[in-house]
Amino acid sequence: LDSSRPRATQAFLKFLSTRAQQADRLYILGDLFEFWIGDDEDTPLAREVRDALSDYANSGRYCGVMRGNRDFLLGSAFARSTRAQLLPDPTIEEIHGERVLLMHGDLLCTDDHAYQRYRGIVNQPALQRLFLALPRSLRRAAGDRGRARSRRYQAGQPPAIMDVNAAAVDAALARHDASTLIHGHTHRPGIHRLGDSRRPTTRLVLGDWYQQGSVLEWDERGYRLQSFSFG
Repeated sequence: LDSSRPRATQAFLKFLSTRAQQADRLYILGDLFEFWIGDDEDTPLAREVRDALSDYANSGRYCGVMRGNRDFLLGSAFARSTRAQLLPDPTIEEIHGERVLLMHGDLLCTDDHAYQRYRGIVNQPALQRLFLALPRSLRRAAGDRGRARSRRYQAGQPPAIMDVNAAAVDAALARHDASTLIHGHTHRPGIHRLGDSRRPTTRLVLGDWYQQGSVLEWDERGYRLQSFSFG
């Protein structure tokens, strides 16, 4: 979500007050925001989304939020204000009898060595404390510059490098003894059948909310990856 795309924000708010009300649990697997400068963010967008998530929790619903590469500074104050549970990456959940691995997805893009080095740097607690001590105006400016650099970098990379690595996916599923992986990050929604007849596994990829909404619904009948218009 970003203030430059108000239709996406309105679609998300409507989703929380309608379709999401039918869910026992709601999981947001990172990159809820285009960029998050810290839990003291006070833009209208930030206040509106915080209030909507708080209202969702007050209706008796569970919401788990995982940090993504764009909002890795989501913290305990955000969790308190929204009553959402901050999820570690990765997280294991039992969903309709299946052991499911939830991830943002960027940890699986192991072929993008430059990004993995960047991720290691920006997730250092000491560096984050220094950044959060800056005035909000400077943090917003740094976020704008960072997004511009990211767009230039991605434009110059082969698409395959920025996708998940198949061996990393297999290793993560085996390490956590999970049959299904759900992640986002790559902006390539899809359902991928993996493994073999002895150990079948599945990778479910969520889409972004740039041009349309993207949700994965899972009930006793199975899972469905769905998209819907902002109209």
